[in-house]
Amino acid sequence: MITRLTATYRVRTDAASIAARAQAIAVEQSVEMPLDAITDAAVLRDVVGQVQDITDLGDGSFAVRIGLALASIGTDAGQLFNMLFGNVSLQDDVTLHDVDLPPELARAFGGPNIGMAALRTRVGATDRAFTCSAIKPQGLPVPALADLAARFAEGGIDYIKDDHGMADQAYGRFADRVPAIAAAIRATGAATRYVPSLSGNLDAMRTQLRITQECGLDAVIISPMLAGFSNVQSLVRNFPTMAFFAHPTLGGAARIAPDLLIGKLFRLLGADAVIFPNHGGRFGYSPDTCRRLAANATGANPDLKPAIPVPAGGMTLARTPEMLDFYGRDVMVLIGGNLLLARDRLAAATAEFTRAVAHHSYR
Repeated sequence: MITRLTATYRVRTDAASIAARAQAIAVEQSVEMPLDAITDAAVLRDVVGQVQDITDLGDGSFAVRIGLALASIGTDAGQLFNMLFGNVSLQDDVTLHDVDLPPELARAFGGPNIGMAALRTRVGATDRAFTCSAIKPQGLPVPALADLAARFAEGGIDYIKDDHGMADQAYGRFADRVPAIAAAIRATGAATRYVPSLSGNLDAMRTQLRITQECGLDAVIISPMLAGFSNVQSLVRNFPTMAFFAHPTLGGAARIAPDLLIGKLFRLLGADAVIFPNHGGRFGYSPDTCRRLAANATGANPDLKPAIPVPAGGMTLARTPEMLDFYGRDVMVLIGGNLLLARDRLAAATAEFTRAVAHHSYR
């Protein structure tokens, strides 16, 4: 019995063309050649993509479900994305909308190292949402960044992450920045966890992870679209006690539904927390997209630990109750720039934020 995973594409075309268009996608995403040129019966039977269903969505587009042979993917994350949306991503009438992941694939990839429950234990957030903020702007000298982190920690925040734009710049080398910030947080005695940002090539990120561990830290943030899917997969598996937060930067450059890419596939790669643009912020995600994304991150799966959804992107303190009502307890509320507006009152404003989350009455 050949195991297949089913990919759902949204295709813009007319009713007269959709059957041929669907078959062309199935061939393109599997063998990428004329079927009449294939003489091996096993390849035709077991490897060529199969059109399983076509549904007219009534808006000039169709949902096309295609079964792709699991054997063509193996256990490599890069090959998974290649088979799901490699060549077809070059055709601007197609969007990758969803993927049904067979248990064999979920078990092979493994998903998050830590998962939501362990993230809760690490900061004592047993029966409430998480709190999070970001150290910014890049360009501040290391002592100033460490001071910001200490004031966040004094306010009782759970997780402080590097702004994703922080890399290994001359004004804030990773090897200087991370020990200084870790020490500043540790000096406060808070349970706050610091999440440095990984960047560069695979060797550089491995070195950064070792520095992170030497500083007594147990979480990092990585951008899968920049780092490369196979590299993320390798780092997650080779640093099994580390929690990985996934940042969505460049995620909008591909026509992959964000609830699939960030909520489901980043979790499959090993993200313990998935950051995404919340509706009503600086980006254009709808409430329905955000709800589906959170459900994909946290949904029950016997082979994958739940990841924590982290809505962000221009969120304000005033929106905290609304966000908690929308997502419930299984969320990490990330407020960055709006907290930093407090300037000299940063520790006090952070304490107000953490109290609002701790004392929220969920609907």
